[in-house]
Amino acid sequence: MSTPLPPTHTALKVPDVMEALKLSRFMVYNLIRSGQLKSITVGRCRRIPAESLRTFMETKLEEAA
Repeated sequence: MSTPLPPTHTALKVPDVMEALKLSRFMVYNLIRSGQLKSITVGRCRRIPAESLRTFMETKLEEAA
């Protein structure tokens, strides 16, 4: 019997991150390239762990404060 992964193990597609941050595809890939947003590649598919997005947003909020 398999147990579901915890919510922190959710992997988002680039369009999901684009929608969450209201950014363009170009900007999301720039964040990935610069290391500000961590991601994984499985084959040709790019996935961003939900925890990575959460960490990115928390970091930006702390910088803005």
